[in-house]
Amino acid sequence: MTETETRPTRAAIDERIAAADSPSIWVGDRIHLRGYEPEDVGFEAEYEDNTADQRRGWKAFPPRSSVARKAWNEEASAAKPEGDAVEFRLVIARREDNLIVGTINSHTVDVINGTFQFGIAVSEAHKGQGYAGEAVVLLLRYMFDERRFQKCGSGAHDYNGPSLALHRKLGFIEEGRLRRNVFAGGAYRDSVLFGMTVEEFHERYPKLRPRL
Repeated sequence: MTETETRPTRAAIDERIAAADSPSIWVGDRIHLRGYEPEDVGFEAEYEDNTADQRRGWKAFPPRSSVARKAWNEEASAAKPEGDAVEFRLVIARREDNLIVGTINSHTVDVINGTFQFGIAVSEAHKGQGYAGEAVVLLLRYMFDERRFQKCGSGAHDYNGPSLALHRKLGFIEEGRLRRNVFAGGAYRDSVLFGMTVEEFHERYPKLRPRL
């Protein structure tokens, strides 16, 4: 590449998702969100074998047996979300081969005040590929445009640099810090709080406005 040449810029997330032109709101550019399948059990085993990943996401857990993991996965695979479900867990899968690369879930839902939170995990082998960002945007679009929520709250431990960077890159606003809120790896650490309103979402991702 010469000095006069410039590197091509990657399209914004909303442009890439819109360009996919899928009839489903669960489909992005490189990933889609789907329910669990029996063959996804391997992801849970990989996650449970990585203590650092567990600490970054929430906290370290004792190991489960392969029988327990299989039973949990079979139950998750057979679960049928209700039509008005607002708390759920989905698989993040690559569009090209349907391979599970992570999971995402909504939680701490407050239907009176119109707020919710999310959790996300991406396997070590698939970090840094942009999958997490797409997954979060797809989930936000559903909760804001189909379930009438007005704000998403989220949090990240102060030692989870990739999560902090992801929130800021996606446009979440840092709203505060809970000091010494988490005990992990033999130390007390802070939790960083983020938020995004429905108006902020639509302003940042105009290409994803609903089309009726």
